[in-house]
Amino acid sequence: MIEPSTPPPPSVVEEALPEPRPQMKVILREVIETLLLAAVIYLVINFFTMRCEVEGPSMEPTLETGQRLIVYRLAYAFSEPERGDVVVFRYPPDSGDNLVKRIIGLPGETVSIREGHVYIDGVLLEEPDYVSPPGYSGTWEVPEGHYFVLGDNRNSSSDSHSWGDVANLDANQIVGRAWLSYWPPSRWGVIEHYRGYNREQDGS
Repeated sequence: MIEPSTPPPPSVVEEALPEPRPQMKVILREVIETLLLAAVIYLVINFFTMRCEVEGPSMEPTLETGQRLIVYRLAYAFSEPERGDVVVFRYPPDSGDNLVKRIIGLPGETVSIREGHVYIDGVLLEEPDYVSPPGYSGTWEVPEGHYFVLGDNRNSSSDSHSWGDVANLDANQIVGRAWLSYWPPSRWGVIEHYRGYNREQDGS
């Protein structure tokens, strides 16, 4: 009697498993990539913006001492400053100090202050109620390439009305436009740039 042959067992193919990668190399690579990404983001942000802290009462109640702002450096790369813009600028130019004020007079205009009101080329400048009326008077010609700036707290501000022969701000001294308040949290928000009197209103 012939017994049936038993089929040979199937061959077993062992799957080659990949060698485990050293965990430290993976972690190190991820850390380096994260640091490089953070550095690039930091450089880009600082190219477009800067941060500054308000000191003094000259812009109250719009801005208060200790308030921290983000300034948009490229605000005027493709456009000109407008009346009502809150700008940060170097003054005096060689001091390295930055000041923050509001643009009132534009190039070629005449700014007059009398009886607590501001006039541009003889036309009354309508301003928000929170801007304190100036207790001083005078008339200033704004040359081309310059701007006349004032603090919102008119009587507690060192600005164009008190700078004498260098009353007007050179456009090259402007660092950028105040864009966002990020500290303290209670003052978080976009900086208000009011748009008041416009030269076209009087047909000039």
